[in-house]
Amino acid sequence: MTLAEPAVAAAVSPRIYTEIQQFYAHQMQLLDQARTHEWAETFTVDGVFAANAHPEPIRGRDAIRAASTKARAALAEAGLQHRHWLGMLDARTAEGGVVAHSYAVVVETPRGGVPAIRHSTSCVDFLVHDGQRWLVRDRQITRDDLI
Repeated sequence: MTLAEPAVAAAVSPRIYTEIQQFYAHQMQLLDQARTHEWAETFTVDGVFAANAHPEPIRGRDAIRAASTKARAALAEAGLQHRHWLGMLDARTAEGGVVAHSYAVVVETPRGGVPAIRHSTSCVDFLVHDGQRWLVRDRQITRDDLI
């Protein structure tokens, strides 16, 4: 499924919007704390992580976990800390879930150094609720410098 396929309707309710904001805050903090095993659990088992900076989408929670663990290890080896900030969230109902558009900025700080914006991106997620929590079924990241 691509994110262009679901018929997108009205904005989600304020309650759902708040839940999704909390989901993103928690998800990004897991990633920034290098808790990649827990971060990968925020994707469906068959989840997709695609980015225009990667040659191919990463498919499946296990592959997403492996890729994020490898990337986090490389950052630690280089002495770099990343912080993700998501904003300008637009969440709309769609068949089977929610399509969430946001902007994401990645701030990179070298150990003992000065923080700088590393990437400016847009993010489009297809989110589903499993009855207990929100999960990413499909994430499409577009880095602005690669458009």
